[in-house]
Amino acid sequence: MDSATKSRPQPRAGILDIAPYVPGKSKASGTGKVHKLSSNESPLGASDAAKKAYAEVASKLELYPDGASTALRDAIGEVVGINPERIICGAGSDEILTLIANTYLAPGDEAIYSEFGFLVYPIAIRAAGATPVVAPEKNLTTDVDAILARVTEKTKMVFLANPNNPTGTYIPFDEVRRLHAGLPSHVVLVLDAAYAEYVRRNDYESGIELVATSNNVIMTRTFSKIYGLANLRLGWCFGPAEMIDAMNRIRGPFNVSGPAMAAGIAAIRDRAFVETAVAHNETWMAWTAAEIEKLGLKTTPSVGNFLLIHFPDEDGKRAADADDYLSEHGLILRMVANYGLPDALRLSIGTEEANKAVVAALAGFMAR
Repeated sequence: MDSATKSRPQPRAGILDIAPYVPGKSKASGTGKVHKLSSNESPLGASDAAKKAYAEVASKLELYPDGASTALRDAIGEVVGINPERIICGAGSDEILTLIANTYLAPGDEAIYSEFGFLVYPIAIRAAGATPVVAPEKNLTTDVDAILARVTEKTKMVFLANPNNPTGTYIPFDEVRRLHAGLPSHVVLVLDAAYAEYVRRNDYESGIELVATSNNVIMTRTFSKIYGLANLRLGWCFGPAEMIDAMNRIRGPFNVSGPAMAAGIAAIRDRAFVETAVAHNETWMAWTAAEIEKLGLKTTPSVGNFLLIHFPDEDGKRAADADDYLSEHGLILRMVANYGLPDALRLSIGTEEANKAVVAALAGFMAR
């Protein structure tokens, strides 16, 4: 360490080894109308009820919000059918994932996540001073046996995104139960169900029952996706009473804003809006995937609100080439090379106009 470095504050060991999270880009290189399809945002926006509730808080901005998010937890408990005393709310599920890691991980511990899992997991693990361990996937899908094979005496946590982002794949809940059964009782299983509302499969569960009947399972959820409240940063988790108590001891006292709470309460109670969003996603996911396949491109079957599109390893046809071409046409998709998928782009299902524009542009790209 040189003298100049010694003369200023230094971060804790390991912090500078963390690769910062890089969100999807927001600007296209071309001119004209832009469709941002890089962040899995809702093409329907937020419900009118949520917007109205948000606006009504404008006259109270000088007041601190309820530090316990009581009314929001009560609304979640009522709609989902769970005990609100076992819920924590936060600034998106990202904050809650970090809160879980900071509560239960320490230097020397290990935490496992799947090969193409959400990039916030290794950040949260390293920030807590622990070591991330990657379990390989099969066919871009979580492999329970690979996770269990990597459990050691140092393992304290397993992160499972189900459905997974950016692949859109999921594992049936029998497999989640098999994973849980194979873990030591002191290991925390974190079920990240950010896209659960979109899934319509008979063998899928978000994890509510497993959390309710276990001492070491916690489920995280978000208002950023189907509810269209990404700009407000709002999420929640459901866990064992003892885990919730421990996490509340280090949670920030006013970590959820009043406007976010108000919008969240209205959003989760607006079931008609959710069903409309699900129907839109199912219709346009099927159409978009089929049309892209007709162009000779492969997609990974997805149960989320996004598609992973795979491009050939040919000059002028690679994912980076497609990204440049689409950007020139006002279409912003997500490069996923930082997930270890350099030959793919992730496409968020958008409005009818946006979905048709993507297919048309990809047809032009493939025909060049």
